[in-house]
Amino acid sequence: MVRRYDLVVIGGGTAGMTTAMGAAGVGARVLLAEEDRTGGDCLWTGCVPSKALIAAARRAHDMRTADRVGLAAVEPEVDLARVMRHVHGAIATIEPHDSPERLRASGVEVVASRARFLRPGAIHVDGRTVRYRTALIATGSTPALPPVEGLEAVSPLTSDSLWDLRELPERLVVLGGGPIGCELGQAFARLGSRVTIVELTDRLLPPAGPDAGDLIAEVLRGEGVDVRTATRAVRADARSLTVAGPDGVEATLAFDRLLVATGRTPRTRDLSLERVGVETDERGFVTVDDTMRTTGRNIFAGGDVTGRMSFTHVAGVHGSLVVTNALFRMRRAAMEDRIPWVVFTDPEVAHVGLSAEEARARWGGDAIVVRHDYAEVDRAVTQAHTTGFATLVADPKGRLVGATLVAEAAGESIAELTAWIRTGASLRDVGAAVHAYPTLTEGPWRAALEHLRGRYLSPEVRRWTRPLLWLLRHLDVPR
Repeated sequence: MVRRYDLVVIGGGTAGMTTAMGAAGVGARVLLAEEDRTGGDCLWTGCVPSKALIAAARRAHDMRTADRVGLAAVEPEVDLARVMRHVHGAIATIEPHDSPERLRASGVEVVASRARFLRPGAIHVDGRTVRYRTALIATGSTPALPPVEGLEAVSPLTSDSLWDLRELPERLVVLGGGPIGCELGQAFARLGSRVTIVELTDRLLPPAGPDAGDLIAEVLRGEGVDVRTATRAVRADARSLTVAGPDGVEATLAFDRLLVATGRTPRTRDLSLERVGVETDERGFVTVDDTMRTTGRNIFAGGDVTGRMSFTHVAGVHGSLVVTNALFRMRRAAMEDRIPWVVFTDPEVAHVGLSAEEARARWGGDAIVVRHDYAEVDRAVTQAHTTGFATLVADPKGRLVGATLVAEAAGESIAELTAWIRTGASLRDVGAAVHAYPTLTEGPWRAALEHLRGRYLSPEVRRWTRPLLWLLRHLDVPR
């Protein structure tokens, strides 16, 4: 029997679950097909396990550096098996929120099956053919291995397989200095591994800008990580990786385990996208417009499979857009310049909107860029976490259009700046908002205040205010 659904969702990660539950919530008939397990990479191999590991590593680092706040520093005893029990415990606690049972309770029909398109309007799933009015491709992505000679033969770890480790590698080489490589590299270094990070470009965290990337590299080196930028992996052997540095000279890096964090590839194989006119880009990611529509009729895509801002919260945004755009033919757009992202190193790196470089390219010298260092934020001083800065970016009219924070709890502080950007606020608005003292959110606030002081407490302003003050002094003379 062929049954027709308002929406068929292929993939049970964040984008798929958000869309399915939202659509069912407004009364749509929804089928979700997930061949593995619901929850996606975020729950099983991404955000949840990595942040649990980072939390353990942070505790170890705090013990080792307790003398910064007047306590006796101690070297922690690290048992990676126990740490991984904490990691998997966090997954188990959160898993019911992303379970098939919760989806079914919300009115979604869930099948554990692979799905593929047969023709426009029809999908083969769970041994049957189903019809759809609209469909969503939300199959996510998987770690990609770069074309390095001998790499596959050394059984490299990825963010998918890392969580099966039970013994701490004495020497860990991390191939890739992006968010995953930096987060996990720092975590393992804090847990006791000797870590080397190899990055092909000339700095870590390329999307974060040179100031952020350089600062994180400095912090990692200070914690004993061997950071090698502008370095290319040449070949891998049983226990070593040969790399070529900026000068082309080759060097050999010995390792016990090799972690590859150089990018992702979309899960689109066997979907038969060509049968329904869904196009992909040169990397294989599904092509979508700002409303998440693909080139296939009534077919949408969301999350990592689109290759656009591969973050869990972005997948959630995509999912919420698809509910209205697919079911009710609306054209709500994903405004990615108003979506923040965070790299959970220590200090954290958080960004939203335009970077300083992008603003200067658009407006030249009329772009406004202001910065404040956390060494001058009192809360950061009291916590002995003064490494970092806040940079605010505004257009020539002073409207906030971007921000980059590198600091303790930067991921929390970026939310306020995101809200300011969404409302079209100016640096004056940011400076006028009273912030509780002492808090770490004072960092970006003080950056705005410094801009305002430079503008209003200037020689030009004093040329007007001094005559006015002289007049007021004489008018206010008691009689």
